[in-house]
Amino acid sequence: MMNLTIVGTGYVGLVTGACFAEFGYSVTCVDKDDKRLEMLKSGKCPFFEPGMDELLDKHINKTKLISFESTIKNNLDNTDIIFITVGTPTRRLEDEADLSFVYQVAEEIADSIKKYSLVVTKSTIPVGTTREVKKIISNKIDQKLFDVVSNPEFLREGSAINDFIRPDRVVIGTDNQKSENIMKELYRPLFLKETPIVATSIETSEIIKYASNSFLATKIAFINEVADLCEVVGADVQQVAHAMGIDKRIGSKFLNAGPGFGGSCFPKDVKAFASTAKNKNINLSIINAVNKSNEDRIKKITGKIVSNIKNKSTICFLGLSFKPNTDDVRDSTSMKIASNLFEKGYSVQCYDPKAMNNAKKENSNLIFFNSAYEACEGASAIIIGTEWNEFRALNFKKISKNLKEKIIFDLRNIYIPEDLKELDFKYYGTGK
Repeated sequence: MMNLTIVGTGYVGLVTGACFAEFGYSVTCVDKDDKRLEMLKSGKCPFFEPGMDELLDKHINKTKLISFESTIKNNLDNTDIIFITVGTPTRRLEDEADLSFVYQVAEEIADSIKKYSLVVTKSTIPVGTTREVKKIISNKIDQKLFDVVSNPEFLREGSAINDFIRPDRVVIGTDNQKSENIMKELYRPLFLKETPIVATSIETSEIIKYASNSFLATKIAFINEVADLCEVVGADVQQVAHAMGIDKRIGSKFLNAGPGFGGSCFPKDVKAFASTAKNKNINLSIINAVNKSNEDRIKKITGKIVSNIKNKSTICFLGLSFKPNTDDVRDSTSMKIASNLFEKGYSVQCYDPKAMNNAKKENSNLIFFNSAYEACEGASAIIIGTEWNEFRALNFKKISKNLKEKIIFDLRNIYIPEDLKELDFKYYGTGK
């Protein structure tokens, strides 16, 4: 049985550790945040992800396959593979990925390796980073004691466990056969399920991650611009997207018009990909346009709402997380639009099934309620920002009794306009 060490217990690290434990590996997760470690040791996941609490409880308390430590130093005696899963946030001025945490971990690994280990970069990193990790470690120890591998993650918040256990593919970037064989053995449980294992060079692997996320972001930005045209000419973007998606060359996924992409991955990765290319004197003009289009989207949606509400009144905002089934509000388009409306003088009443605590930390000026119905009371308009399931069948007959005006902005197109118009609502969809 392989012994794994996961450095970083953020979203990627914790999901990776829990899922490898599900495969039967012994996993030690390392983090310097003592409060986070206390929470994890008690079996509580520090973020909302469906299925994670059950998985942690199983492998902390029953199988004992997951343990938690505050340092790497005392843990590498028996470790076969070390995963680096620390954060790579965007540097504000340059749009580059901040790799300081990755390189710090590399230094700590170099100080602690006692026997041959595989060092795997699983954080989202620009091309060339894994080579730099190798250089940092090789400056302190014999290269015979380690190899480096790039193994990007493709986890979607809200469905991460399924994405890990039943992935579309696994990408491993190596520079020798030995490390490739070890990684293929690690992922053998998936290979038995006929999951494609894509073995490449290290540099190719690193680019695959950024190229994949940037392409998906491009599809979102594209359909959002088509939605703007549909609104002007009287077309329906949902029908346009449906017909486009039937074409197998295009595919239907990520063609849902809305307020733009957000979260911890797409905005950061699109910027970092373009910045990396710029540093190599390559202009990724399409990716730069996608980034700008997405940033402009927030202004367009805010302007559309303001132009259709006469008075600086109370607005109800439903959904604050950047997507359903997560409590993540990082770069959330809902949060940005809600904050813009507050700055323009509106009173913004909010509700989200899971992201309320994180949203309060992000903007305490918003007014928070415990249910969608409470948040709607006294509002002149309702905005649906995130397509949570509990928003899909709201009782608008009940809601309308407590509204000042019957106006709804359905940013995710989850309702049939005619149904709400029958209740005398002014309905504004996206791309309709």
